[in-house]
Order: sequence, then C-alpha cells, then structure tokens
Amino acid sequence: MCSISGRTSRSGRTGRPRSAEADQAILDATRAALVELGWGKLTMGDVAARAGVAKTTLYRRWANKSELVVDAVAILFDELELPDRGGLQGDIKSVVLQFAALLQRPETKTALMAVVAESTRDEVLRARIRSAIVDRQKRLVLLGRERAQARGELPPDAPGAEGATAAARAVDLIFDMTAGAVVHRSLVSGERVDEAWVRDFTAVLLGGLGAVGRPD
Repeated sequence: MCSISGRTSRSGRTGRPRSAEADQAILDATRAALVELGWGKLTMGDVAARAGVAKTTLYRRWANKSELVVDAVAILFDELELPDRGGLQGDIKSVVLQFAALLQRPETKTALMAVVAESTRDEVLRARIRSAIVDRQKRLVLLGRERAQARGELPPDAPGAEGATAAARAVDLIFDMTAGAVVHRSLVSGERVDEAWVRDFTAVLLGGLGAVGRPD
C-alpha cells in the first residue's frame, strides 16, 4: 500500500485501498490550514475537519503533522517540469523560473519555511524532507544533464564505478547550487527572481564567475 508520494506505508497492513481523492483533499486542506493558521496553530484535527475525513484516517496515513506537511509541500514540487528548450541554458532558465514562481505561492512558502525550521530540531523530519522533496527533485538535474550530454554540451560520464560516483556528486552540487540560490533569493532576501537574475545565475552556473558582469 503506497502513499501519495510513492512511499510504502509504515505498517504494511492490508485492508481497504486508500482513496486518492481523500489523500488529495487532506493535502489541499493541510496547505490551506498552514496559510491561514501557521505552523504553530495547525493541528491534525483541524486538517481532518477541513478535508471532511475522520482524524483516524489521517493517522493511518501520517504519524504526525510534520510528515503530513512535508508530503503536502512535496506534491507541489512534483509539478516542476523540465521542458526541452533546445539547449542547456534555456533548460536551466525555464526550470529556475518555474521554481521561483512555485516558491511565491503562499502555500508553498509557508509550508517549506515551516518544515525546514522544524527540521533543524528533528533529524527524522530532515530525512523525510530529503527523501520526499530533495531526492525526488534531483530528477530534473539528471534529465538536464542527460539531454546536455546527448547534445554534446556536456562531456559523457566516465565509465565504471568512479564515473558513477563523480556523476552523482555533480548532480548533488548542481541541485544544491540551484535550489540554494533560488530559495535564498526568494525566501531569505525577499528579492525577485526575474529574467535578468536568472540570466546572470545561469551564466555563473555554466561559465563561472568570469561569465557575469559583462555588458550584454
């Protein structure tokens, strides 16, 4: 029996199949409650009432509100796509602008800031964020690298175990640089991620520090 995020349930128990409609209602209600109430006032009971389900239904799916909120925000990040713009630069610009727009949605901003803050005191929650959001969204980096390698924009990965390890490190670094920069600018500095900023960020990512600051 799987959750909406694709993970196997904790108990492994069998029984009546889960309702996708109920899951969606619960996650929608969680995000709405976060925006209205904030992390501190959000309760499982409030979410159940908003979703029109019994509180026991929530606890069969999620052990606590931390797990619930992570899944509620994770499904939003699953909306991100990497359309093929014909080149690595265009691909990066497209996904960065999508990501920035997603972070400006009140439900995403509130939920993400809340769970990240809470995870500083909860290693289990931090691990759930890594698996439900970070590791799943690295799919975009993997896809972007594969396309760029197929076009000849990036060299192919070296063969063997060492090549696989180096490729995994590259994916981690690209993801950290991109997600970290956009989250910091949007949610910490409170600045716009506009076309000009994305152009300069992409130039730095692809060409290094010497690629930015030149006249157009």
